[in-house]
Amino acid sequence: MINIFVGNLDFSATEEQLRSLFESYGSVETVTLVKDRDTGEARGFGFVEMTQDSEAQAAIAALNGTLLNARALRVNEARAKVQRQSRQSGIRDHRRHQI
Repeated sequence: MINIFVGNLDFSATEEQLRSLFESYGSVETVTLVKDRDTGEARGFGFVEMTQDSEAQAAIAALNGTLLNARALRVNEARAKVQRQSRQSGIRDHRRHQI
């Protein structure tokens, strides 16, 4: 399964629009539009998971730069999520007072 990043989305774009766009290249497992956790507003990017690698690669090649709602999409294979250290875990050495 390939996870595909879709950027430069119009804020009014829907999961259904993305699904129909990618389904013309093969089987789509999931579509997720990323939203701001505080406001619930779209952040302008999302992810599409496709089951077949060859279909996903064809979709990436064909859809990168195409227009959706008058915006040129940025489509590529998603990179692995970088784990960030929690701000609340442990003591922050840079804030310790020296005696």
